Amino acid sequence: MASYGLMPSDIENVLAEQNIEFPTGTTEGLRKIHLALFDGLYDFAGEIREKNISKCGFWFANSLYLKEALNAIEKMPDSTYEEIIAKYVEMNVAHPFLEGNGRATRIWLDMLLKDRLNRVVYWQRVDKDQYLQAMERSPINDLELRYLLEPALTDRVDDREIIFKGIEQSYYYEGYEK
Repeated sequence: MASYGLMPSDIENVLAEQNIEFPTGTTEGLRKIHLALFDGLYDFAGEIREKNISKCGFWFANSLYLKEALNAIEKMPDSTYEEIIAKYVEMNVAHPFLEGNGRATRIWLDMLLKDRLNRVVYWQRVDKDQYLQAMERSPINDLELRYLLEPALTDRVDDREIIFKGIEQSYYYEGYEK
């Protein structure tokens, strides 16, 4: 397999070695996650983008307004499952990095769910195609995404296998082979 940044087996070691703390629900937390995942692969790891980007015809937040958008996202409430998913959707629309947003943001979501609700997503229970379709439609209505992820929530928040298999699943969602 080609190198795509840290693979799941490497991430645990890096996080433990660096003793990185991530302020949940914040841009700074997401930036630190992105840096931990992609440092050494991307020279822009952990840096908020200054260029406009799109994927499959969808334009993410304009770089001219990205910092303001990220500030607004940070201020969104995040005490309920519905609020957390809404915040996750907005962070996905912002897409603050040039590459690696999905992988970093799914970890950010799990950390937010863990901190606020003592839950994480058991990502291996979430079908790739259904997830990608729900994410595509989520800027219009996040009900489908909430409905898809809710049955996959688990209280096994300290189960390292759940967390790292979730990261592996995240690479799969992005088109990398398991």
